[in-house]
Amino acid sequence: MAWNEPGGGDRDPWSSRGSGDQGPPDLDEVVRKLQERLGGLFGGSPPRGGGQAGSGGQPSMRLISLILGILLIIWLATGIYIVEPAERGVIMRFGRYANTTGPGPHWRIPWPVETVVKVNVDEISTLTHRAAILTRDENIVEVELTVQSRIQDAADYLFQDQDPERTLNDATAAMVRVVIGQSKLDFVMTEGRSVVAMSIKERIQELMDRYKTGLLVTSVNMQPAKPPEQVKAAFDDAIKAREDKERLENQAEAYANEVLPNARGTAARLLADAKAYRDRLIAASEGEAARFLAVLDQYHKAPEVTRERLYLETLQEVLTQNPKVLIDVTQGANPLIYLPLDQLIKQQTQAGSAEPPPPSINTPPALAAPEQRVIEPPQRVVDRERRAR
Repeated sequence: MAWNEPGGGDRDPWSSRGSGDQGPPDLDEVVRKLQERLGGLFGGSPPRGGGQAGSGGQPSMRLISLILGILLIIWLATGIYIVEPAERGVIMRFGRYANTTGPGPHWRIPWPVETVVKVNVDEISTLTHRAAILTRDENIVEVELTVQSRIQDAADYLFQDQDPERTLNDATAAMVRVVIGQSKLDFVMTEGRSVVAMSIKERIQELMDRYKTGLLVTSVNMQPAKPPEQVKAAFDDAIKAREDKERLENQAEAYANEVLPNARGTAARLLADAKAYRDRLIAASEGEAARFLAVLDQYHKAPEVTRERLYLETLQEVLTQNPKVLIDVTQGANPLIYLPLDQLIKQQTQAGSAEPPPPSINTPPALAAPEQRVIEPPQRVVDRERRAR
């Protein structure tokens, strides 16, 4: 029998703690007390009619305000968003562009007032373009290039152009034809490839900025241009001839770099020898002039002595280098004559084989044929000249 039925006595489990009755609590009473406490917390009135469950009043305004506050906090919390380092957040207020936010945590007015679109601005997109184009010198060349781009302005990319990728493709096709059409075939196929690629990149970027696509062209890589298959053999021959020309020019330049320094060195050595020879002759001439002036000074002081000394010195210089035999026949004696027999025998041997050539001016005196002529002594010649004067 329950503790609250008639005749059951007052055995309230909540008020009989510590007593000996340890029966389980009634579930209905527990629910009723919980309702009373919640009603007092939110401003409600306690149950009527002896505490029967289900007789409570309507929720108060305080409870409604609390629920609305919780919902408002949850709604405001939905406005928190995080932008990654490689992204940009584009804020739209009622569908219209408001501003752009950078990386990091941000807050916006939650939906439906503001919405955010995250755009990856570091992602590189690649576009490949192939075409056969007519050059300025009326030749057809096949070109292939890749255009790499990324988003520079997220707002322009989303709202200014309906299809930025298609615009980039059309601009690439147009600028390739413009640049290649203004260039010659040899320039496109050889060293001008990098210049052509740079010009195409600048022109494409100019169109992207004019149309406000929000794209930035990072690089344009142009593959080697190829001629059509019908004339490929002729072009290969022309390229080979051009390579041979460059190789021969390099060889000629290397030879010139080797020969020219040697020629310059030889010229410098000859100039140095000529200057040394000039200086030597000048010095010898100055010495001869100084000696002549010194002799002239002595001649003015003592003409006879100086004249005789010069005459004797001249004879001594001439006779010492002349293989002549001088015989004084005035004494009446028979002097012993020395003859160069070795030279005479040599000359006779040469004369027996062939007629000897006349003595040259460069022939040493010892090899010249001796002249048998009687020459007066120098002193006698001097005395005769004195008597004549």
